[in-house]
Amino acid sequence: MKISLVGVLFLVLSGCAKIAKQPMVDEIVNKSIEVSGGQLYKEKGTSFSFRNKKYLSKVTNGKKILQRITYTDSLKITDVKTNSGFQRFFNDSLLILSDSMANRYANSVNSVHYFARLPFGLNDPAVNRELLGETNLKGKTYYKVKVTFDTEGGGDDFDDVYIYWFNKETFKPDFLAYEFHVDGGGIRFREAFNERYVNGIRFVDYNNYKPKTKDADIYEIDGLFEEKELEMLSKIELTEIEVN
Repeated sequence: MKISLVGVLFLVLSGCAKIAKQPMVDEIVNKSIEVSGGQLYKEKGTSFSFRNKKYLSKVTNGKKILQRITYTDSLKITDVKTNSGFQRFFNDSLLILSDSMANRYANSVNSVHYFARLPFGLNDPAVNRELLGETNLKGKTYYKVKVTFDTEGGGDDFDDVYIYWFNKETFKPDFLAYEFHVDGGGIRFREAFNERYVNGIRFVDYNNYKPKTKDADIYEIDGLFEEKELEMLSKIELTEIEVN
């Protein structure tokens, strides 16, 4: 009887030790940001090209400024998103936009910058994080983290759901998925590749997938990826990256 009690006690203590060793979700996210660029995200401006458009970001007097520049044969279109709103310029002339069009363009600019700068921003006040557990992908172990956004401060797509897979050894987000509701909605799964650091900030490209069936569950999307039940939509590739 004594031996049984000792054995049970040992198992309980061992279980507690394993739980104690598992990082809390905030620690996982903060470590990921730190190994990907950390404070440099706030101090450095970045620029890159994506699908024939130039994207620039900088912080001026504590305010974030995001830009997208598109060139045509005779026109330079500059989109500017700041904390206070959105503006579009044709060459040097300000274009007057409806609120709906301004929001559409602003969301488009913000989306590209958001994915390019990940995991930066995942510890913002409007972001809610939940550790779903650990899982294996392509022979490696990952922390599986769910991310949602508050209604206030979470942007127009606050009701979207994101899942990130942080490598247990490196804390880098090698995979992500998101469920969106605009334009009919859907689920996307992204696999990072071509990792490189430019002046201390991590950048990756992505293989972009979608489920083969419409009834897929975002919480099981990693299993579908392992079972090859996703189809490739596109490659998300950044070029001409500069950090200054």
